[in-house]
Amino acid sequence: MSLINNFPHDGIVTVNRVIMKDGYTTDDLQMRVAEMCENVKTYHSETGFIGGMVVLNSGQISNEGSNVGKALDSDLKGREALIITFWKSYEDHEESHKSETFQPLFQKVIDICENGNEEIVYEMLWSGGAYTPEMAKKAQAAKLQNN
Repeated sequence: MSLINNFPHDGIVTVNRVIMKDGYTTDDLQMRVAEMCENVKTYHSETGFIGGMVVLNSGQISNEGSNVGKALDSDLKGREALIITFWKSYEDHEESHKSETFQPLFQKVIDICENGNEEIVYEMLWSGGAYTPEMAKKAQAAKLQNN
């Protein structure tokens, strides 16, 4: 089971880290990113775009999942977002950025970023969804038998 439907085993994932300048709100970011993402879906769904998501820093830091200090919250709460996209290939992604319709919308997002933009490209190593409750019980039973 794949987490992103139709994501090829050799696809790529891009991650943009956005830190909003003072004076801008989550609504400002959402509007700009929505326009940009709608453009990508419209013009690049047939040329390599598979899907994407945007996540916002909630301010919470997992002390159970962190091993560097015991901070209680993130200073970037509500100001930091990750724009994550899934593509068939690096070349398809790069071509999308050359689009005349995309560039002005991309610039509108960059205009509200205090950190500029660096888009890191990752190769997918694993993705998957949770087991169904029935499958989870079977997996737990198998672990008990093998231990």
